[in-house]
Amino acid sequence: MSAEPTTKIDKTAVLAVVVAALGYLVDIYDLILFSVVRRPSLEGLGVPAADILDVGVRLINFQMIGMLVGGVAWGALGDRRGRLSVLFGSILMYSLANIANGFVQDIESYAWLRLIAGVGLAGELGAGITLVSEMLPASKRGIGTTIVAGVGICGALIAVVVSWLVSWRAAYWIGGGMGLVLLTLRVGVLESGIFQNRKESRIARGNFFALFANMGRARRYIAVVLSGLPIWFAVGILVTLASEISGPNGLQMSPAPEVGTAVLMIYSGLAIGDFASGAISQLWKSRRRVLFAFILANAVAIAAYFTVGATSVIAFHACVFLLGIANGYWAMFVTVAAEQFGTNLRATAATTAPNFVRGALVPMNMAFLALVPSVGPVGAAIIIGSVVAVIAFVAVFGIDETFGKDLDYLEE
Repeated sequence: MSAEPTTKIDKTAVLAVVVAALGYLVDIYDLILFSVVRRPSLEGLGVPAADILDVGVRLINFQMIGMLVGGVAWGALGDRRGRLSVLFGSILMYSLANIANGFVQDIESYAWLRLIAGVGLAGELGAGITLVSEMLPASKRGIGTTIVAGVGICGALIAVVVSWLVSWRAAYWIGGGMGLVLLTLRVGVLESGIFQNRKESRIARGNFFALFANMGRARRYIAVVLSGLPIWFAVGILVTLASEISGPNGLQMSPAPEVGTAVLMIYSGLAIGDFASGAISQLWKSRRRVLFAFILANAVAIAAYFTVGATSVIAFHACVFLLGIANGYWAMFVTVAAEQFGTNLRATAATTAPNFVRGALVPMNMAFLALVPSVGPVGAAIIIGSVVAVIAFVAVFGIDETFGKDLDYLEE
């Protein structure tokens, strides 16, 4: 059984929360920056206006494929070598990749650098949440992970503001620079005591396929991944492709909403929703009930996006803000992923699950492009959003309740 105190939080745990939160802030800045600078960067590289949607989706897909690969690799490394090696290694990788993004001169280089950045971006959140979860007492764990996610989400707001103030190339350089500065905080951050105590065990660590070794484990993992799908549907399609959905072939709004403002609104909502989901979880003493509530709220917000949001730009941005609040259970989602599994698979689960959710944007984008010719961008988004919402709601039934669960154990 764990020897950790039930309520006391020491300084090393506080520092871990701070570093994980700032790391995730830079992570989200770099992750969302392409969505913000998609049009100006592609126009700057000479992509014709008619090709911007297809080329943009291709680059997003490259980034998401990188995150899928990175999620598996960083997750295994986190359980084998430790949480800190992933936390700081991933920050270094995505920082250097994003600095390089500011120097690209052609689409092919841009695509491959987005893939490399995606690999780097895949590791920070899972490692940070795992480290914080293992260092905080069970009664305070949800608060710590909520702070990490809530502060981190603000990175998107910074990305939008920076993109308004400087060129798209400079925006990439600033993001990479912030990551390199963050690495100086490595001094003083300690490895998880739970990991240190268990690392000499003969039980295999960091084996991704061990998540599917039995039906119960596989059920929990798949259910966790599916429960997070609505979040990246909202960010990756309803917001990133807002200009296409609201344009002449979609909602026919004039003027059309600006993507940067939409990103600002949804991430403002996500930050509020993340703090709210964590607080509600502490109040209800439940993870599952919070997931159910937010997924239902998401369905309502999507309906408002296509109805009320279509009436004016102000209404559209207001609905996007509400959509962000409704999808603000990302902190709870990653926390649940970490809490479902033992110490030898915890980083693997917490790192791969969010990246499989992000990677699910690839088939969602493919489905969107395939449906647009027959039902238009609005019809395509409604169909995909409806399917995703139903899948997520049903998936929560397969997740174990983990509020207050002791995490000091191994998966046999």
